[in-house]
Amino acid sequence: MLKEYRIALRNSGLINPESIEEFIAADGYQALRKALKSEPLGIYEEIYDSGLRGRGGAGFPTGAKEKAAAVICSDCEKYVICNADEGEPGTFKDRIIMETDPHTLIEGMVIAAYSVNAHRGFVYIRGEYKLSIQRVQLAIEQAYKHGFLGKNILGSGFDFDLEIRRGAGSYLCGEELTLIESVEGKRGYPRIKPPYPAEHGLWGAPTLINNVETLANFPSIILNGAKWYRSIGTENSPGTKIFTISGDVNKPGYYEFPLGMTLKELIYDVAGGIRNGKGFGAALLGGAAGTFASKKHLDVQMGYDKLKEVGLTLGSGAIIVFDDTRNLNNTMLNILKFFKHESCGKCIPCRVGTSQLYNQLADELNKNYFNPSNIYSELIRQADIIAKTSLCPLGQSPILPLRSLWQNILESNSAKH
Repeated sequence: MLKEYRIALRNSGLINPESIEEFIAADGYQALRKALKSEPLGIYEEIYDSGLRGRGGAGFPTGAKEKAAAVICSDCEKYVICNADEGEPGTFKDRIIMETDPHTLIEGMVIAAYSVNAHRGFVYIRGEYKLSIQRVQLAIEQAYKHGFLGKNILGSGFDFDLEIRRGAGSYLCGEELTLIESVEGKRGYPRIKPPYPAEHGLWGAPTLINNVETLANFPSIILNGAKWYRSIGTENSPGTKIFTISGDVNKPGYYEFPLGMTLKELIYDVAGGIRNGKGFGAALLGGAAGTFASKKHLDVQMGYDKLKEVGLTLGSGAIIVFDDTRNLNNTMLNILKFFKHESCGKCIPCRVGTSQLYNQLADELNKNYFNPSNIYSELIRQADIIAKTSLCPLGQSPILPLRSLWQNILESNSAKH
C-alpha cells in the first residue's frame, strides 16, 4: 500500500486521545504558542497563502473566509463555530479526528478565534457521535485546566471560551447557516444567502465557521508555514485530504494522502481493489450529494479543479465503490429516498420535488419495462428546476448524482444495448 502523508491525522493512533500530556509531548499547542506571539493579521494571511480550501465539501478558500470575518469590524462580538455535524453518507473523517486527536481540533479553533478576534466558540457535533462528544468534552475540560482555553490564554491577554452544542441528526444542519439556526436554539431551517456568516452569523454577529478537518490543518500550517503546505498536493489543491473509502473494496477505511492522487491509486493501491475479484463499476464521490465516476475517470487526479473539469466533485472526500454487478438504478433510488427524507419542508420546490423524484423513479423501476433514457431525462429536467429554485444546498443536490450517473455510466450502457 502507498504510504500515507498525515497532517490532520498526524497523531491518530499514536497518542492516547484522552491524555493532554501525550498531545503536548507530540508538539501539541506549540502552534498556538507561536500564533499568540504574532499579530492576528499574520495568522489569517498565513492560512490564506497556504491555499487551504474548506474540507467540508465546497472547497472554498479558507483564508478568504477567515479574512472576511477578521476585517469586518475590529471590536464587535464575533464567534467561531466548528461544523462537526458530518451527515453526508459515506463520510466519517471528522469523527476519526475527534475520537483519536480532539486537542488538534481545539488548538485549531483557538488559533482561528485569535486570528479573527473572537472570544467564544462552539463545536456543533451530531448527537449520534457519542464517543466524539465524550472525548471533545474531556479535551475541552483539560484545555481549560492547562490554560489553553479561558481567560488570558498562555499569558497573552487573549480570552476564548469553547463549548459543545449537540445536533439532533438533521442532514440539513451540515449547511452552515442552518447549523447556526440550530445553535441559536431554533429549528434547523435554512437562511437565505446573502448575508453570509462572516457578515451576519450567530446571533447576528460576524461568525467564522469551518469543519473539523479544515481546522485540524491550522496548527501544522502555523508551525511549518504556508510555503511548506503548498509544497504538498497540487498547485490549486494544496495539502492533504482524508478519504473515507467504503463499499465493494477489500480494505475500506480512512486514509490521508496529498491531493492529486488518482482514483485508481486510491481504490486499487490503497483500498486493495474490488472485492471478490469483480470488476469496477462506479464510484460515488462525495456522498449522496456527490457525483458518479466511471472507468474513464480512474486516472483523473483527486483535486478540486481537476475533478470539476470533468464534471465531478471532491466533496467531503467520501468514495463509495460499486462493483460491476451492482444495480445503480436501485442505488439512485436510495439516494433520492434519502433526500426526500431529509428535506426540511421549508421551501416547496425541495419539499415537493424530492418526493416527486423518488416516486417517479420508484414507479418506473416497478414496471415490467424500464426505459432509462426516458425516465432519467425527465428526472434530470425536474432536478435542474428544483436546484434553481430551492433555498439551500439540499434541494440543489439531487441533480448532481442524477446527471452524473446518467451521463457517465447509464447512457453509455444503454447505447450498448
